[in-house]
Formats: sequence, C-alpha cells, structure tokens
Amino acid sequence: MALPEQLKKAIIQMPAKEKDKLLLRLITKDKTLSDRLHFELIEDSSTIPERREELMGRIVRTSRFNQNTPGWVLVDMRSLSADIAYHVKVTKDKTGGIELNLFLLNTFLESYSDILRTYSSRADTCALYIAKKAQVILNGLNKLDEDYRTDYIKDANRMLQLVFSLCSKMYARQMELPHEVEF
Repeated sequence: MALPEQLKKAIIQMPAKEKDKLLLRLITKDKTLSDRLHFELIEDSSTIPERREELMGRIVRTSRFNQNTPGWVLVDMRSLSADIAYHVKVTKDKTGGIELNLFLLNTFLESYSDILRTYSSRADTCALYIAKKAQVILNGLNKLDEDYRTDYIKDANRMLQLVFSLCSKMYARQMELPHEVEF
C-alpha cells in the first residue's frame, strides 16, 4: 500500500518518541516482520547455519513418523515446505532454501519409497506435488552461480532418480524433467 506524500511528510515530522510507539505497535501485528527484525538486529544475521540445522533435524524427525498413506506423507512434506519458505522469507537465505528443499524431498522419498512406489488414485496428489517440487528445486539450482550448483549435483541426481522410480514418474515425464543433471 503506497502512502500519500502528505502522510509521509507528516510521519517524518512526528516526534521520535511518538514514531517509536507507532512503529512498535505495527511490528507486533506482523509476525514475519517481527521475526525478520529479530534475526537482523538481535541475531546479527549470523544464525543461518543453526537455523538450517534445526530445520534439517525437524525434517529427519518428521520423516521417521510411521505414515501409512501418501496423503499423510504429503501433509508432512507441505508443512515442512512451509517452514522452509518461512525460513527463506525471514533470513533471505535462498541457497539454504534450495538446499533444505532438496534435503526434504530426498529424505521423504527415501523414507517412504515403499508407500510411494506405485501410482494410485490415493497417491495422485502426492505424486504431482513431488514432481512439481522437483521442478522448483531444479529451477532454483539453475539460478545459482555455477560454483554453488556443483555442490548439489549428487543430491539433485539422487532426487531425480527417486522421482523417476516412484509414483511421480508419470508427472515427471509430462513436465519433461531431466533424468540427470549436469550443470
């Protein structure tokens, strides 16, 4: 929402104490902004590795749940994917977002390969999600600098091998995903 010029000038001319009160009231209403300011000002943007490790731990713990349907696997993957997106939004850690999403997909596909082995109507939504997630990861990897991309070749190829061996293979073919990446 753009502010009119008159309002901008009036806000700038307000006493500092009054502006601080208004700013604090506004920040408390936006959790994302509050978390981002905490990350940048309090944590001094130095906790990215710890935050990544914490998310990876959550991914591993969640992948060990004993899910027995593709639907429940999908619910867990979507939930963790939202956590990763929030991490990127707060920290601006785009490389970490790609790395965490790649880790998420590989971990879940390996853990639940028996449930996701064959395509069925119950696995359809999950299969489509997996293929689309793989495509998003590959697009993100292509946007990275070539030096960074080489670090992820092994994991990306493992992901593609799993995507093409499970229920998602039909969608992967339709989306024309490569069977192997070479950056």
